[in-house]
Amino acid sequence: MFRKFSQFISDTKGELKKCSWPWSSDPKIKGFKKYRELSNSTIVVLIAMILLGAYVAFFDFVLSTVVTWTITQLS
Repeated sequence: MFRKFSQFISDTKGELKKCSWPWSSDPKIKGFKKYRELSNSTIVVLIAMILLGAYVAFFDFVLSTVVTWTITQLS
């Protein structure tokens, strides 16, 4: 069992070395500029979440208003 776990860790390390990481691997780039792709991707995700939240909230408001109006008209 310990050998299988050791093999799993070894395989995982090998696969992670093949990955493309969202920061610059150039050693000349220092500071915040190194994480430019990561920060840009984070901003895109946050904007998308805000837009999706606004979309859902708008349609929730519209549908709840329609249902409330329909219920009051039937009563």
